[in-house]
Amino acid sequence: MELNEAFGQALKRSRTAAGRTQEDFSIISSRTYLSALERGIQSPTLEKLAELCELLGMHPVTLVAAAYLIKDETSAAELLHTLAEELKRLGFEAP
Repeated sequence: MELNEAFGQALKRSRTAAGRTQEDFSIISSRTYLSALERGIQSPTLEKLAELCELLGMHPVTLVAAAYLIKDETSAAELLHTLAEELKRLGFEAP
């Protein structure tokens, strides 16, 4: 599965789990744009990702992680382990 498609699925699942409709996002984007995101036709900028997640009440990394869970068919535990190891290697470990 392509990343855009996985992101779209993650966005739609998150939106419906939050009890939101596409129309609820009209203050930040058009319904057409949101539909294109959910169908994997377009991908958001980082700014748009942050705006979408603010309306969903979630951290943007959570939505991106959900997309990779779908794309890679992996578990949250495996992804969290990979993230922790990579962040540690890059020097972003908490003091």
